[in-house]
Amino acid sequence: MDTRKLNYAVCGAIVATLTACGGSSGSSDSSLTTSSTSTSTSTGTAQSASVPVMISDASSEDWATIGVKVLGITLIPQGGGADVTVYTAPSPAPFVNLVQLDQLAELFANASVPAGTYSGAVITVSGNAGDVLLTAAADPEAGFALNAGTVVSTANIHVVNTQGSGSSLTAPITVNFASPLVVSTTSTSALDLEFDLSHPAFIIGHNPPGASATQWAVNFTGPVRHRTIHDLKRLILRHTYGTVTGIVTGNGSITIDKDFPTLPAVSPETETTGTQSLTIDADGTNGTLFYDLDAGTTTTIMNFASETSLTGRYVRVAARYQDDGTLVATRIWASNTFNNVWVSPEGHVLNVNTTSNVITITNEDGVGVPLSVDASTQFFLRQPWNPPLDSTPIATGTTFLANQDIVRGFKVHASVVDPLAVPLVAQEIDIETADYSGTISASSASGFTYTRDYVRAADNYTVALTYIATGTANGSDPVTGAAITTYKWWNFAYPTIVDSGTTAIGDFVSATSGTASFGGTAGAIVPWGVSYLAWANSANATGWSAAASILEPTPVPVGTVATAPVSATNEETFTITAANGATAVMVDASTVSGSGTLVYQVDMTGGVVTVSPIDIATGAGQTSFNTGMAVGTKVKVSGVPQADGSVKAYVISYYTGTTPTT
Repeated sequence: MDTRKLNYAVCGAIVATLTACGGSSGSSDSSLTTSSTSTSTSTGTAQSASVPVMISDASSEDWATIGVKVLGITLIPQGGGADVTVYTAPSPAPFVNLVQLDQLAELFANASVPAGTYSGAVITVSGNAGDVLLTAAADPEAGFALNAGTVVSTANIHVVNTQGSGSSLTAPITVNFASPLVVSTTSTSALDLEFDLSHPAFIIGHNPPGASATQWAVNFTGPVRHRTIHDLKRLILRHTYGTVTGIVTGNGSITIDKDFPTLPAVSPETETTGTQSLTIDADGTNGTLFYDLDAGTTTTIMNFASETSLTGRYVRVAARYQDDGTLVATRIWASNTFNNVWVSPEGHVLNVNTTSNVITITNEDGVGVPLSVDASTQFFLRQPWNPPLDSTPIATGTTFLANQDIVRGFKVHASVVDPLAVPLVAQEIDIETADYSGTISASSASGFTYTRDYVRAADNYTVALTYIATGTANGSDPVTGAAITTYKWWNFAYPTIVDSGTTAIGDFVSATSGTASFGGTAGAIVPWGVSYLAWANSANATGWSAAASILEPTPVPVGTVATAPVSATNEETFTITAANGATAVMVDASTVSGSGTLVYQVDMTGGVVTVSPIDIATGAGQTSFNTGMAVGTKVKVSGVPQADGSVKAYVISYYTGTTPTT
């Protein structure tokens, strides 16, 4: 797995947004949720709030598909009592490709949740053979175990920590909330349970000696955590598919039944209809762009009064939240055929050819889909917190490609002029995640440089970025909820500790000054990061500026323990060597409770891979760690290089039992 491509919202997430209802009227009643309910009893009135449930995650350079089936989600009441169900999958349960949800939320379900306080949640995913899908990316990173586009056989996928038997295996994931969730009918709050695809312990490849294929252990326990969302409007929703069931609220809204595209994709593509009914408003202020794919027309609508024929048709909707939980459509695509609304490519940018003006997007099957960009192609940047900009193109035509304003790694959803044309021509491209990433150099008070090198040199880029201007609205502090109006950054290991304000830039420059090296041809270990971008900020009125950066753990080459761990106050230190290296590198693992290095023992015994977390903040954990990390043990470290040449470890995985060959 690539541990370096992370989500701006700090990794992936199942998001349950609890929206209070009541006290509102008119169009505010046309939210994506059902109305709140109250039940009168002899002892009083028990009120409930509506809960839209969504799922999102981080991305991966190496995978085109990580398909999972989420069977159910429940909330755990504080102080005891029965769990409250907020989502139950339809039958059959649809797959969701987590790779497509880079910094995005997939709208999943509605629920009515009793007002009260909740301390955690249980997410249940299916653990049967065939219920997790893995397909390699169209151009995975160097050293990845699979060839481009390889579909992993279900026989080589092992979901660990399952319960049940036979064909009823499940993997329940209990997440304790960082702070209790209070459901109230008088306020709006949001819950974020994050699935981190880039977590080094999520998907682990193991190459036992003599094996004909890599074995992949999928570990749902560990890469899930809780994060509070303070600003509902900043959630970027993945395009939602559905079947229109009616027009409501004085022609200002439509209702749809949620549809899930078939995964793996078929041709022509089909859908699974969910059990959720959603209500979506037209943008009566800025207008909603409406694309009739059958008629080949594009119009701007303020309501649905002229679109009464929509009932029964398939739609794809780019929508945004309002503070009260109402969904408003920015753009809508409609057709009598589901395949027509689905066929427009969605995925990560694989290649940008500035000579032929062709942009290639990786689809669900790990295949690159080329799109021609012409003088009429419009580029949109999803900015749901700013409705006028969310519906206004930031650029038109081929110059956007020539200036490296879109590069490999951006997450996009394109729409084509004619879904049957060869080649496909892009009508518009929604940029859902805009980021540059790579090695960090030339950090200064005015900016820094990213250098990104891929296996295919044509995808490489070097860009110099400025920081956004002071005074720019830039979200809120994840702990306090206070508004941030400056550049911000954080260490991947501490996503709730955001560095912002007057010292943020200086701190970032200091944090990116370290390097480490094995010498020889093993290569240097240099600072690595990803920065999420603002377009046409006053710091760069004609291009991108860095709004937020994550200083990420750099994957160190698979190494061998050279000197065993030595315990000291709040840390364990040891050295490792790497193939083709001349010297050992010191690794520092933190043993501080609550912020310690994540350690996993990966054991293969009898052909079964087991992934066990080791808590080195405890005495027992340190004993296990010191015993397992004997000299000669294979070890994989991800960490941040320091100024003294050491590596501060974020994740350590060490291998026991049958040792992998690579």
